[in-house]
Amino acid sequence: MTRRQLALGAACIGVLFFAVTGAWAFLSPHSFFTVLAKYPPYNKHLFHDAGAFQLGIAAALLAGIAGRGGLAVGLWGGATGATLHAISHWVDRDLGGRSTDPYFLTVLAALLVAGLIASEVQRR
Repeated sequence: MTRRQLALGAACIGVLFFAVTGAWAFLSPHSFFTVLAKYPPYNKHLFHDAGAFQLGIAAALLAGIAGRGGLAVGLWGGATGATLHAISHWVDRDLGGRSTDPYFLTVLAALLVAGLIASEVQRR
């Protein structure tokens, strides 16, 4: 086994782990809490956020597997995590936080997505 194969294998395992647990936490936070992450008290928003960032890690690993450069890998992870984090704050805005959080996080996500688009267009 070459070092490259080892790195790709590790990245693939990471993608599988972070994509599955991230999607589970984001889409079904109570189930994730009761089955896997039994750290009381239950906090729906916390699991939404954790899922968002785990999915961002999965996206970054996938971009690395696809051979994207370092900046693009970071932007894939950041844009995915930030976009889902913004969605989390819109969905959970009645659970607390600041009233400005969804707006601020949406702007941040849009900036990262714009950077990602610029990076991918430049690559082509």
